[in-house]
Amino acid sequence: MKKIRIGITGGAGYTGGELIRILLHHPHADLTFIQSKSNAGQPLSAIHQDLAGDTELHFTETLSQDIDLLFLCVGHGEARKFLQENPVNPEIRLIDLSQDFRLESNKFLTASGKPFVYGLPELNRDEIKQAQFVANPGCFATAIELGLLPLAQQGWLTEVYCTGITGSTGAGQGLNATSHFSWRANNIQAYKTLTHQHLAEVNQSLNQFQKGFGSNSLHFVPWRGDFTRGIFVSSQLKSKHKLPDLIKRYKDFYADHPFSVVSEYPIFLKQAVNTNKCIIQLEKQEDLLVVHSVIDNLLKGASGQAVQSMNLMFGIDESTGLKFKANYF
Repeated sequence: MKKIRIGITGGAGYTGGELIRILLHHPHADLTFIQSKSNAGQPLSAIHQDLAGDTELHFTETLSQDIDLLFLCVGHGEARKFLQENPVNPEIRLIDLSQDFRLESNKFLTASGKPFVYGLPELNRDEIKQAQFVANPGCFATAIELGLLPLAQQGWLTEVYCTGITGSTGAGQGLNATSHFSWRANNIQAYKTLTHQHLAEVNQSLNQFQKGFGSNSLHFVPWRGDFTRGIFVSSQLKSKHKLPDLIKRYKDFYADHPFSVVSEYPIFLKQAVNTNKCIIQLEKQEDLLVVHSVIDNLLKGASGQAVQSMNLMFGIDESTGLKFKANYF
């Protein structure tokens, strides 16, 4: 098939770097330009030094219109502003990795424009296939949603209590007090307790299956961890269903989804890091169910999932270019 001509704006950060790494080796991708005003003219390997020898591409300041797809890897609140200031050809497809277009209340770029589809393939695969614009889910949101969607489909969600820990790359590449090595090493901290910005999109997604699941029924405490990448979430709720029946329900739900894996053994972070997988495990004591889910926040939680949506949008097998081995050792 004809290669997909691709541009990236905001390509100097963590998600932009991961996206470049994936697309350079994707069999159907033609990476045309990577825009970064602050790095214009520099080779990609000057910023993403692991790309030395992989590409001769340089960052550019200009936005080309001669592409099929544009990935937006700018900061939260910047994607909508960028598109308003830099109108793109109406034929170009967009995948936004910020949170600007994820919610139903703000999914339109303009009043008369086409909507952004929420880009979780396990929830909206058919809609993504037909979409021109896709809003990539948040990293914590992805881990929580994939852990709970099979229950929501059956209407089995009760009040849910989630805890989750993320690596330092989840805070982005810009330095701040809590991302320095000297702060992170041998240290953890709860933050945005019960107020995390991903709660709104999680509730929105769960309501697609379980109408009326209340916004006050999901309680989430996120943690900063002393490692670089990955997310581990544990979601606890009451359930009257037997564990073997629940496991079967999860396996049936994800049977046709290549990157969501249900394990009957204890799971851990290294199984998912450097992969586009979400690995899920269920445990139960009496009437209390705990659903564990692990992902790589930069892949299934960001750039890998964005490429998965790209594949679906262009009629390619969704796992193309995304079969990575975990950094197990």
